[in-house]
Amino acid sequence: MTDFSLQGKVALITGGSRGIGRAIALRFARAGAAIVVSSRKLANVESVAGEITALGGQALAIEAHVGETPAIAQLVQRTIETWGQIDIVVNNAATNPHFGPLLTADEGQWDKILDTNVKGIFRVCRAAVPHMQKQGGGKIINLASTAGLQPSPAMGVYGISKAAVIMLTKVLALELGHARIQVNAIAPGIIKTRFSQVLWQTPQLAEPVLKTLPLGRFGEPDEVSGLALYLASPASDYVTGAVFLVDGGMSISTPIA
Repeated sequence: MTDFSLQGKVALITGGSRGIGRAIALRFARAGAAIVVSSRKLANVESVAGEITALGGQALAIEAHVGETPAIAQLVQRTIETWGQIDIVVNNAATNPHFGPLLTADEGQWDKILDTNVKGIFRVCRAAVPHMQKQGGGKIINLASTAGLQPSPAMGVYGISKAAVIMLTKVLALELGHARIQVNAIAPGIIKTRFSQVLWQTPQLAEPVLKTLPLGRFGEPDEVSGLALYLASPASDYVTGAVFLVDGGMSISTPIA
């Protein structure tokens, strides 16, 4: 299926040490891409790179914090030095140090969430896009959330940051389309990762959601990676500025009174 092949492509994935980022890295590697996987802790992404090489793929693990501009510049530069190109960027790194009513968040929590979740994507794109422009195109995939489309209990600041990610995606898609750079977003619902474990492992939070979910279960990381492959591949060459839900039908469910 050549339309879904990433053979000869180089993909940079932030927040790739576990969960959705790891699943995307492995999926892209199986499709033929060389993978640069990054996170704040080198040991975590080295294990993912090891999984990829064990599959016969090519991978490079790099420690990089999306909140640090010099680190992001070095991340992109090392990618270019190693493989000479950067075709796909997946902005998956995110944080959420606040859980509770919006007005209980302190300014430090606001700053950390917005700096990582929104400005982090900006930093990565600012460093990678010039290389894509020189190459004649590229694909950028931003991980948003259903919390960025409708309010979610106790996740107000996080949801606001993900709403900003969706608008950032649309603005970049508008500005970069002429350069044949496509920018799209994926908005997962509750996916069974360590990042979201409080939502699916806490019965009083999980059970009401499961009762109304059309598919009756929470998602797995690999169920997000298939859509990411579509958005990274030639199959999606006429798609940009779009937001794709992967939520088991959460957005169309009706809460039980």
